Amino acid sequence: MKLKFLIFVVMSAAMGPAREAEPPAAESVTDRPMSPEELPETAASEEPPETPSPELRIVDASTVAMADFLWNMRPVVIFADSPDDPSFRQQSRALQARPNDLIERDVVVVVDTDPAAGSEWRRQLHPRGFSLVIIDKDGQVKARKPLPWDVREITRTIDKFPLRRQEIGR
Repeated sequence: MKLKFLIFVVMSAAMGPAREAEPPAAESVTDRPMSPEELPETAASEEPPETPSPELRIVDASTVAMADFLWNMRPVVIFADSPDDPSFRQQSRALQARPNDLIERDVVVVVDTDPAAGSEWRRQLHPRGFSLVIIDKDGQVKARKPLPWDVREITRTIDKFPLRRQEIGR
């Protein structure tokens, strides 16, 4: 009996102040959603400002040197014997599908599809056919892959780099 009385007292105490509150005004209660014409003018006329989204930087290996990115960017170098190489095309599509993850990690994509040009990148990294090379900001090669990788695998690898861990404060 005492338990029932205690429950009753607690429930009535919890509901007490709500009974004293005024009911909502009839104007604020609507049976249907408001159309755009019925919305207040300030809410309807305000549009979010357009901010240009950053783009993934893709450069040709013949136009840049390795030293250009030292301590500033992480080069992800894609080598292929031809721009028509299926692995090269697959890798390019994968990188362009999720550019924000790469931009967040200061990645620049360096593309070298001309073995005859003999770029500095080819002389230093010695690729054979298709190759994906991930270089950290300190200029050290951290990963080499003979097959295309998706952005998720690339970003996971980058997140394990000591410099990246310092950047994110781990």
